[in-house]
Amino acid sequence: MKKHLSGMIKPAVCLLGLMILLTGCGNTGDMNSTAESASLGSDLLENSEAESAQGKENTEKHLLDESGDSDSSDSEGNETKENSSEEEQSMEEVIEWDSNWKYAEFSKIHTGQAMLYRTSTDVKKGKIICINAGHGTSGGNQVYTLCHPDGSPKVTGGSTGEGKTQATAVAGGTTMNDGTRESVVTLKLALTVKDVLLESGYDVLMIRETEDVQLDNIARTVTANQYADCHIALHYDSSQSDKGLFYISVPDISSYRSMEPVASHWQEHHQLGDAIIDGMEQQGVKIFGDGTLALDLTQTSYSTIPSVDLEVGDRASDYSSVTLTRLAEGIAAGLDQLYGY
Repeated sequence: MKKHLSGMIKPAVCLLGLMILLTGCGNTGDMNSTAESASLGSDLLENSEAESAQGKENTEKHLLDESGDSDSSDSEGNETKENSSEEEQSMEEVIEWDSNWKYAEFSKIHTGQAMLYRTSTDVKKGKIICINAGHGTSGGNQVYTLCHPDGSPKVTGGSTGEGKTQATAVAGGTTMNDGTRESVVTLKLALTVKDVLLESGYDVLMIRETEDVQLDNIARTVTANQYADCHIALHYDSSQSDKGLFYISVPDISSYRSMEPVASHWQEHHQLGDAIIDGMEQQGVKIFGDGTLALDLTQTSYSTIPSVDLEVGDRASDYSSVTLTRLAEGIAAGLDQLYGY
C-alpha cells in the first residue's frame, strides 16, 4: 500500500513543481494555471490519501473476513469433532431391562445392565453376537427360577437334578485347579472374545464385563433374545482332566424338544454349536468327543435365537492369554462359517 501511495504522490509533486517553475521564469500564463495546478496536485494527493485509506479499510476488512472465516472454520471443526465424539459414543449402548419382554416375568434378578458394542471396522457383518461370561452374579445361588417356562420338570441332570422344576438363578461355578474362580476366567475370556469379534466386523452384546452383574440366567437369555442374532455362554466344566471343548446340545427327548421355545429353535442351537466346533478345530483347539454333551439347560429352555452353552475346557485347562485368544478366534471362525463369510 505504501508503494501504491508513493506512485501517486510523485507525479502530483512533479507537476506542481513544474507549474511553479514556469511561473517563476516569466511564463505568460496567469495565476489561474498555477492555482489549477496546485488544485490538481492537491486533488491527486487527496485522492491518493483517500485511496490509501480505502485500501487500508479493505485490507482490514479482508483480514477481518479471514479472521471470521477462520473462526467459522474452527467452529465447523469443533462441530465436526463434537459430531465425531457423538458418533463414537453411539458405538456403545447401555441395555436396560424391560419387564415387557417375552419371558421376562420368569426372571428374579434383573437390576443389572448389558452393553451393546458396534464394530468400527470398514467391513461390517451386520450380526450382533451375545457373549455371556458364565456365573458372576452375587447372591444368584440363593435365588431360584423355573427350569422351563411351562413349569415342567427337568428331563436330565446337571447343576440341578433331573425332575426338579426350579434351578438356582445363577450358580456359583467351579474353581480352576490353581484356585481361580471360574467366573474370573470366563470374564477374561469374554473380554478377549469381544475384542476379536469387533475386529472381525461383528457387533457384540456383552452380558457381563465386571466381576458381578445382577442378571440371572433367564434375564441374560431374554436380553440376548431381544438384541442378538445368537447367544454364546462361556463356561468351564467341573471335571479336571483337561478333556477339551464341547457345547451343550439339546437332549433327544420328545417332551423337551416339543416344548416351546425349544421346539422352534433346537435345530438352530445345534447349527450354531456345530459351526463353533468346526471353527475351534481350525484353530487347533482340543475337542471333547464329538464336541457335544446333551443337557437340559435354563438357557436353551428360554432361548428364541440360536443359543449354546460353550464349555471351553475344564478345571485343568490352560487359560493363558495365548489360549484365550485362540478360543476367541475359533468362535469368530465358527461364526464366519455359520453366516457365510
